[in-house]
Amino acid sequence: MSDETHDLSELTHPPHHRAEIVFAVTSFLVAVFLALMWSSETTWIDGQAWSRQPGLWPMIAVVGMLVFGIGELGACLLRNLRRGGGDVMAELGLWLKAAEYVAWFMLYVLATPWLGYLPATMVFTTLLAFRLGYRGRILALSPLLGLAIVVVFKSFLAVRIPGGALYDLLPHALRNFLVIYL
Repeated sequence: MSDETHDLSELTHPPHHRAEIVFAVTSFLVAVFLALMWSSETTWIDGQAWSRQPGLWPMIAVVGMLVFGIGELGACLLRNLRRGGGDVMAELGLWLKAAEYVAWFMLYVLATPWLGYLPATMVFTTLLAFRLGYRGRILALSPLLGLAIVVVFKSFLAVRIPGGALYDLLPHALRNFLVIYL
């Protein structure tokens, strides 16, 4: 055991970022929108106990979002007034970088019905490995990772995924094998 003292202020008081206010305002506005839409999107049945109403849990969730949204908005405003912070646009740029991977995932989801689960997974693991800067042997091994993912999901976890349109061009026996096992 060490006699060193550790500074835990990083854990108890995380660094402040001015862009938190963007998240707070956006989440609060979403909560306000959901509150305004609540009566048209849910029902309240006359004569039924309040605990069995279909709109009860959505109402509790939206009220919670409003209450905690107001709290987060107030806390962010106070932090911005007290501590200032960094450049909002720079941090928002960091947040937007994550959208690239959402786009990659959406392309994968759209390609899978056409290519099939195995080819789409192998192609996209290779493309993502290349995008992340892997070259040489690691890049060459990335299709094997895609194959391993497909084998685990289809064989061991028994996930049923329909074959792609590309599979229809294959001989019947090979197509059935790929649809069932890969």
